[in-house]
Amino acid sequence: MARRRQIYEGKAKILYEGPEPGTLIQYFKDDATAFNAQKKGTINGKGVLNNRISEHVFTLLDHIGVPTHFIRRLNMREQLVRQVEIVPIEVVVRNVAAGSLSKRLGIEEGTKLPRTIIEYYYKDDALGDPMVSEEHIACFGWASQEEMHDIADLAIRVNDFLCGLFAGVGIRLVDFKLEFGRIWDNDFGRIILADEISPDGCRLWDMESGDKLDKDRFRQDLGGEAEAYQEVARRLGLMPEGEEGAVLDLASHRKRRGK
Repeated sequence: MARRRQIYEGKAKILYEGPEPGTLIQYFKDDATAFNAQKKGTINGKGVLNNRISEHVFTLLDHIGVPTHFIRRLNMREQLVRQVEIVPIEVVVRNVAAGSLSKRLGIEEGTKLPRTIIEYYYKDDALGDPMVSEEHIACFGWASQEEMHDIADLAIRVNDFLCGLFAGVGIRLVDFKLEFGRIWDNDFGRIILADEISPDGCRLWDMESGDKLDKDRFRQDLGGEAEAYQEVARRLGLMPEGEEGAVLDLASHRKRRGK
């Protein structure tokens, strides 16, 4: 497909003008960042894997009636999506204590939460994406009360589905990030799921070993990032067993690193 005008470039993706009005082409990069882009690197093949994994998850969500921006995958690194007006809020769904929640509240990482927690963060790199409340969101008009109800309902539906999906392949869904956007029909706006769902924005732990199969391997200098992403794709049936060039065994990886 001929390259079109670039609309936006983020940490992990580039958005290009789509072939039809109201569409965009979403390109997945191999770039990896952490700690609000203070740490930068590359995970070879990450964009290809995230494209496949996100396509798979969004297609399944569509089958259960969750509205998303995804239309179809175009090639190994690109997918066609609906153009949306992004709600400037990152929605984090937590099932197990980890990351910033453990640090903020002194809860041991890996502690199962008594109930699922939904947190909201204002999307602003310069401010470090600060955590905000629904009061802040309403006060500054980032989303209406009705939209926030829709966002919370969709987040819980996605969480319930993903917990089952990943548990079925031996993976524990610890927490994950979602983004939402508005699509407009004249003056009526409707909230739909946007961005991506992949190991970049999810904490995924092997249920038996506790191995981390997500971007925490990059954040914490654990190594084996590409292998972890490949393992998630393999378990979801997106990468055949023994596919050439795929190194899937994290135990072998640790042995090679002398750990």
